[in-house]
Amino acid sequence: MTWPSHRFLAAIACVLAIAAVALWGLTRPDPLPAAAIPTHEVDLRNGETLYHAGSCLACHKAPAGAPGSDRGLPAGGTPFPTPVGTFYPQNLTPDAETGIGRWSEVDFVNAMRLGISPRGTHYFPAFPYASYRSMTMADLLDLRAFLLGQPAVKSPAREAAVPIVALARRGVGLWKRVAFRQPTFSPEPGHSPSWTRGAYLANAPGHCGECHTPKDFLMVADPGRHLAGGPHPGGEGKVPSLRGLVGRKKYKDVDDLVLALQNGETFGYEHLSSGGMGVIQENLARLPESDVRAISEYLLSLK
Repeated sequence: MTWPSHRFLAAIACVLAIAAVALWGLTRPDPLPAAAIPTHEVDLRNGETLYHAGSCLACHKAPAGAPGSDRGLPAGGTPFPTPVGTFYPQNLTPDAETGIGRWSEVDFVNAMRLGISPRGTHYFPAFPYASYRSMTMADLLDLRAFLLGQPAVKSPAREAAVPIVALARRGVGLWKRVAFRQPTFSPEPGHSPSWTRGAYLANAPGHCGECHTPKDFLMVADPGRHLAGGPHPGGEGKVPSLRGLVGRKKYKDVDDLVLALQNGETFGYEHLSSGGMGVIQENLARLPESDVRAISEYLLSLK
């Protein structure tokens, strides 16, 4: 048996080293600098609206019996199981050690828009920053200010339960190079201000497409089937389409959907106060009626 020569082995090692360096560079986080954050006078009421529009508490609630769970605070930690592993959402309260109390404005914007942690690592896209990157800078800063005004809860983070987690986290950088090729959401011109507002709320802070838009084999949303429904991201069951809601006789008109989003099954609307949609409906009900109407107008326009 003839063994490879030392020169051949050295060449292979060199090629592997070059590939490793290239891969490391391709997956390198590229956060925004602090200078990218404009001067902004925060609007706490707007921040609260965005908090409910995004149903932040739905994912970032604390498990039953954990600190803050009895007060409905976004202390994080409730398991989010998916086919690739289980994730534990971040503590969003202003605790300095375990929450976002020490996050600067640019830390928050980098997390929300680019999926990059203050430590400079990639967040897994179970955190829907692919949608949040469409939020305006002013809205992100208002949301941060609202969160920092909530009671602080000490709730230590838990690492995601996925195979080879450190390598997988770094590999998210490659996924972003594909997913972020898609442009950020921009409402179509020619619509009413209310429709435009609804489109923004549903697609940016509301991130409806994260569940209601089918994804390809790379787990990138298919823009050609926007909000057309598909497999549940948790791996069980399906998420319904949000298109053609009037034609499919789900709702009669905008007023009907407004009542549904505000009252759920209390007024006889099916599947709006139970299952995965229950807590979403509960949060949307806290929005100003004009915003609920705007979202309804947008959704019912989808054929």
